[in-house]
Amino acid sequence: MQQTQRNFSYGIARAYAGHTDNTGPATTTYIKADIHAVATALATLTGEPHPLALNPEELGFLS
Repeated sequence: MQQTQRNFSYGIARAYAGHTDNTGPATTTYIKADIHAVATALATLTGEPHPLALNPEELGFLS
């Protein structure tokens, strides 16, 4: 998860890990990742294509 957070963001790492949107620290209320961001992280980290993945540059990461 640390690698995901370093390369993408806390919100994407949190969603990638399967954490839900249950109430928690105030910060998590405002940090969200959509399915496309999580799919892009998965595709980038595994080197395998994913049908929902976007180009990482479209997300503003890994330029």
